[in-house]
Amino acid sequence: MARSASRPPEAAQEGTSSRELYLADLAATGRLAQAIARLARVGDVLALAGPLGVGKTAFARAFIRALGGEEEVPSPTFTLVQLYELGTLTLYHFDLYRLERPEEAYELGIEEAFAEGVTLIEWPERLGPLLPPERLDVALAFAEESDARRVRLTGHGRWARQLAELKT
Repeated sequence: MARSASRPPEAAQEGTSSRELYLADLAATGRLAQAIARLARVGDVLALAGPLGVGKTAFARAFIRALGGEEEVPSPTFTLVQLYELGTLTLYHFDLYRLERPEEAYELGIEEAFAEGVTLIEWPERLGPLLPPERLDVALAFAEESDARRVRLTGHGRWARQLAELKT
């Protein structure tokens, strides 16, 4: 079960809002991804940050499954981007770990992704100034227990309001 702590309401009025959650296990991470997927719409960007092995790709898999994806969801570490046609929605899953310069993302079709689909970005810090200002930051960290994680959700723009509606 996820436990939550929210920032004061005035933060949402400023255009950002944050919540911190404790995720007891991989299933809790999956439930969080599913809850966020229910709120997602075309043009949304989710920036998945955290160290290697913390669960960014596991979060992405659960998110894609919640939107109707049935095919295998591999980590796009070597392909850099995976596309999923999910009914009327296109989901772009980027792994920018191997990016050397932010501008290389243009070659991957990042502008198209931002305009036409829902975008999941692992290693978003590699985008630098190209990371859209309106997004949901999902920062995962290891917790004390081996399967547990801590996550800080920071919503910018529309996502600042959406965090208040998120049921975890």
